[in-house]
Amino acid sequence: MNVPARQPAGYLDEAKSLACIHCGLCLSSCPTYLETGNENESPRGRIYQMRAVSEGRLALEAATVRHFDLCLGCRACEAACPSGVQYGALLEETREHVEQRHERGLFETFIRRVLIERIFSNQRATRIALAPARLSKQLGLDRWLPVSLRRFLDLVPRRTEPHRPLPAFSAAVTTPRRGKVGFISGCVMDVMFNRTNRNSIRLLNLAGYDVVTPADQVCCGALHAHGGQLERARRQARQNIRAFAEAGVDQIVINAAGCGSTLKEYDHLLAGDPEWKERASDFAKKTLDLTEALVASPVFMELLAQINAAPTGERVAYHDACHLAHAQRVKAAPRQLLAAAVGTRFVELPESDVCCGSAGSYNLTEPEMAVRLRERKLNNLLSTGAATVVTTNPGCLLQIVAGAEQRGAALRVEHIADFLAAHLPPVATLR
Repeated sequence: MNVPARQPAGYLDEAKSLACIHCGLCLSSCPTYLETGNENESPRGRIYQMRAVSEGRLALEAATVRHFDLCLGCRACEAACPSGVQYGALLEETREHVEQRHERGLFETFIRRVLIERIFSNQRATRIALAPARLSKQLGLDRWLPVSLRRFLDLVPRRTEPHRPLPAFSAAVTTPRRGKVGFISGCVMDVMFNRTNRNSIRLLNLAGYDVVTPADQVCCGALHAHGGQLERARRQARQNIRAFAEAGVDQIVINAAGCGSTLKEYDHLLAGDPEWKERASDFAKKTLDLTEALVASPVFMELLAQINAAPTGERVAYHDACHLAHAQRVKAAPRQLLAAAVGTRFVELPESDVCCGSAGSYNLTEPEMAVRLRERKLNNLLSTGAATVVTTNPGCLLQIVAGAEQRGAALRVEHIADFLAAHLPPVATLR
């Protein structure tokens, strides 16, 4: 149901919203503003509209919701903002308000409430859903489907390796030992990129970490938090905090950027829960991206220095996943790893930290803008002459692979764990 104009809603954190001074320094970092030049599609324009809706000066009509929906939530504006505006928190509060009050169409509701929030957040459901999708693509049946469904199938890998359960415990194979870490297996990661998960554990063992993968962990809550379902995200956060506390780990490691940003912000997610906020803060402080854990290990960096991870002459580029570069502010660690492995063959990508259009589930809910941003990313990638592009997030991998396949571009797209693991010594416990 739409909220009528001038009916105060008061959902927004006023102090956070007033931190924006509308200076415009965020404009050049916002992907949708770069594509459209429309002030309504800029961070400051959206914050203005958020405040107007919250204060009852603007109706929650379809046109207004559209501006919020078109936001990728990439948080590049946060990194550019001199005032420290917490745009991500404002966006999540707004999306929660929208989902509670705005009526969506049947197909859009199915995509958001069922496909994204119930299927993709559940490993078993994702495996079941992907089987007919992959078969349809392999048989070429997808060409008979509506455009909206074909765009979804474009993101489905034609083949995936057989799923192998992750070890509950995997011991370090180098010294000095760096302690015990808990590994987040993820939802989409473990279904579509199970080999990447196994390689991530292998790399952590080579870096001197014992690795525990708790069986009772659940979806991190990112898909729900980003989609405005904050209470469900909080329930998942509590379960994960409990599971990793019982595992007795020193740190928690994640290899998916979008998940990592939510995990590191459990303290904000549960700030209003007196029983859980301290435990959430402790969890958030312990959480590391895979690249942060690896670069902190001198023995691992020495191993990288001894290898040659790319054939002679081939260039390797790195695409910054938004939620690693902007939300987590981790940009140096992956570059240090790649530079140590390939030396001068590493090349910087123009607009490396401009979103590729994946943005979690954005390429499912806003496919047209997602394609525009994907084409922009591919143009930049191909301009480098790189044979391989490395990144740190499953959504980015699927998005860029789909674009390269459609163009017929000879471009390898790899997760940094797979790229590094292919050139490092094997670990017997993960064979």
